[in-house]
Amino acid sequence: MAQSKVARRIGRNHARYRGRHEINVVPMIDMMIILVFFLIFTAVFTKTNVLELNLPAADSSVPDLPQGLNLEVIVRKQGIEVADRGTGVLRSLPVAADGYDLKGLSEYLQMVKSKYPQTQNATILLEQDVQYDTLVQVMDAVRVFPVPGSQWDLAELFPDVSVGDAPT
Repeated sequence: MAQSKVARRIGRNHARYRGRHEINVVPMIDMMIILVFFLIFTAVFTKTNVLELNLPAADSSVPDLPQGLNLEVIVRKQGIEVADRGTGVLRSLPVAADGYDLKGLSEYLQMVKSKYPQTQNATILLEQDVQYDTLVQVMDAVRVFPVPGSQWDLAELFPDVSVGDAPT
């Protein structure tokens, strides 16, 4: 049977493009490269601070500290006690209605630092069931204090912090 002109033309076009049914991946690769750059440049990179602590070993209650002032900050449910290991309690700060007196702790530690400027070590001792947030706030108050007259500057108090269990 004879084919019409239209049928022959369709057959020629089909024969010409036979085997050309693969997907063109070049535009897809281009889009992926653009997306990767976009995601990298718009990502928010957070700054993580790592604070090294001297944790006590399982068999010892508190690590040995150098001679001189052996500062201990004892956090109890009733309040915070600032003590020297050799002499005992130096100051007690009871818990107020709004929580621990961290401002009073910072002010007292500033006075201690002015009398003993060479001391860098402090030990924070926690009673059972003290919240982790309280530990972090006390550690910040022991390590640094805000410089008066400056909104962002911090001055160092006792940067070498050790953590342990409070004596009962």
